[in-house]
Amino acid sequence: MNNFEFSNPVKIVFGKGMIARLSALMPESAKVLLVYGGGSIKRNGVYAQVTEALKGFEVTEFSGIEPNPQYDTCMRAVALIREKKLDFILAAGGGSVIDAAKFMAAAVCFAGDPWEILTKGGEIKSALPVGTVLTLAATGSEMNERTVISRAEMDRKLGFASPKIFPLFSILDPEVTYSLPPRQTANGVVDSFIHVTEQYLTYPVNAKVQDAFAEGLMRVIREEGLRVLDEPDNYDVRANLMWAATNALNVWIGLGVPQDWASHRIGYALTVQFGLDHAETLAVVMPGVMTYMLEQKKSKLAQMGAAIFGITEGTEEHRAYQTIDACEAFFRRMGIKTRLHEYGITEFDLDNLAAPVDEIGWKLGEHQNIDSRVVREILALRL
Repeated sequence: MNNFEFSNPVKIVFGKGMIARLSALMPESAKVLLVYGGGSIKRNGVYAQVTEALKGFEVTEFSGIEPNPQYDTCMRAVALIREKKLDFILAAGGGSVIDAAKFMAAAVCFAGDPWEILTKGGEIKSALPVGTVLTLAATGSEMNERTVISRAEMDRKLGFASPKIFPLFSILDPEVTYSLPPRQTANGVVDSFIHVTEQYLTYPVNAKVQDAFAEGLMRVIREEGLRVLDEPDNYDVRANLMWAATNALNVWIGLGVPQDWASHRIGYALTVQFGLDHAETLAVVMPGVMTYMLEQKKSKLAQMGAAIFGITEGTEEHRAYQTIDACEAFFRRMGIKTRLHEYGITEFDLDNLAAPVDEIGWKLGEHQNIDSRVVREILALRL
């Protein structure tokens, strides 16, 4: 196991009716920016619960956060925060809304051009406090220190991490996810499953605790993910998926182990250039990364196959390939496409999809051995 330091200060308030606890969690006399997306929180009852709980606070609303939050939208919110001298950001929504809120919190306190936070690793010395009311189990942003922001005019989707942007608290009520469309539910399942594999599916370092937690999460996500489309109002299924998604990316299972994240970085271009949902990009790319990098990943692939899919027969390499097939079959059972041609993407598009890796200067994978040439070859496997 590798050395690590660990601190996660986020207070989680989990369960039915817990949005009513919001006022007790807020700093006294907070001047709040309430951030949300396209209005679904008004249809599913979350908005009414949040605004009721915020009576007595000065609240300014900012809506319209996109599924892939845009830099310019966030900067309009930053201007509003400064104009009204607001001092707390409350995100009510899924991972995109929370990511946007965390970027706003850092940008409003940043002395230089906030774009440099994303492009040059600008140091975050302070940030406004953020709280969240989660409405979609997927990204884990409600309990981590990272965020991803897009800038359409530059064809870029970039992220950063800082301990300054851990939320102060996050409220998780599984009942608010009942009304999600099946596509969003399926996306959340696949997204959280692949968050685990990005941290688990590298090479062994004898981190038994992390492996055990990761394997447990993958089993739960797969089992409950296959149930939730048939039982969308099953509280226990929704609760297990929500808590699993949070734990899939709250730092815990990645402690002391090598991590990959190549599929995420490669997938950014699919979102920017072709508009694929984040989970859709992962379902396409991850099996390609597994296949191309089989030699360096086959030990953990075989371990995963036994723990998650009951694959125990044959050579290690054979079991590794079977595990890749089982993962792709799981994504398809969730209703998510896994091939580029299914989205109208052809070989002629591969150079443009691979180009950002070198343009940004990324060296991807747990061994930093994936450049644009390798990315193109990975994507060619997924046509």
